[in-house]
Amino acid sequence: MTGSVPPRAPSVPAVPAGRVRCATFNVLHGLRLLEDGRAPGTEDAAGPAPLAEAVAALDADVLALQEVDRLQPRSGGVDQAAVAAAAMGAGHWRYASALHARALPGGGWVRDPAAPGLREYGPRSRNSPDGVPSHGIALLSRLPVRAWRARRLAAAPLAVPLRSAGRPGLTAVRDQPRAVLAAVLEGPAGPFTAVAVHLSFVPGWNVGQLLAVRRWIADLPRPCLLLGDFNLVGAVPRATLNAAERVRSRLPGAAPGRRGDAWRETARTPTYPSHRPLVQFDHVLASGIGADAVAGACAPRTAISDHRPLVADLALTRCAPCTPAAPARPTTG
Repeated sequence: MTGSVPPRAPSVPAVPAGRVRCATFNVLHGLRLLEDGRAPGTEDAAGPAPLAEAVAALDADVLALQEVDRLQPRSGGVDQAAVAAAAMGAGHWRYASALHARALPGGGWVRDPAAPGLREYGPRSRNSPDGVPSHGIALLSRLPVRAWRARRLAAAPLAVPLRSAGRPGLTAVRDQPRAVLAAVLEGPAGPFTAVAVHLSFVPGWNVGQLLAVRRWIADLPRPCLLLGDFNLVGAVPRATLNAAERVRSRLPGAAPGRRGDAWRETARTPTYPSHRPLVQFDHVLASGIGADAVAGACAPRTAISDHRPLVADLALTRCAPCTPAAPARPTTG
């Protein structure tokens, strides 16, 4: 019914035995939306409970989050990555700030020129005296993490007309810097890599960012998962990555491609807008897994965000002969 709020907890099947549940969710800073996609009053959006309930219901082992707030008044002043990690029982997590700034009511940011563009936060920094509000992405894991990486992606130098949650028509929106997080995890069958991304909404610029991420993670172990809001529809991310791999393999002196290294989509289902999904911006792509590795996938409706989460249950066994990893930066808690 128009004006009502969706169910607080999504309906998600149980994780099949022997599978790792991997998910991505653009949480829109935990904002609760009405059944028809409109935003309610601000008083309904504050506080961590809706975010925690939505995350807990996914029952994910590995979860990438986008549009995450840290210490923002609009989301109750909480560390949303820490809230989500506690809700899903993830002992290993990182939050990476894309920008240090305070969100303004109605849109826009007041940036803090003294704060660095990229900073990582984790369990040990939960009670950090750093009180600068920020916005970014998070990668959360129930599985042990061997190493972490983070990097920043520059913003596109132009504004693009976009449809925003709770606003009629189109609004000219300037791009923001983006962050990327990568982790080498200890899976049931050995190490694998998970990479959390949130790419630009500017056409073409997001493709360049995706290719930059591909080069940045080339030395990390397979299987490798790319999870996030790509702002690229349908098969475009997979096709882009595989085309780049074909070009690389034809360069003089390049090593031949390895069986199982092609990028696969673990799910093809629309995720945006959440109240009536029409397109798929959110993806869980995998390289180094077999064709039968996906046991199931879904995109359930939650009470928060204009995106639906994308959930995939995977068998993360190595697809030989995939390359071992070069070491990443060791984790420090």
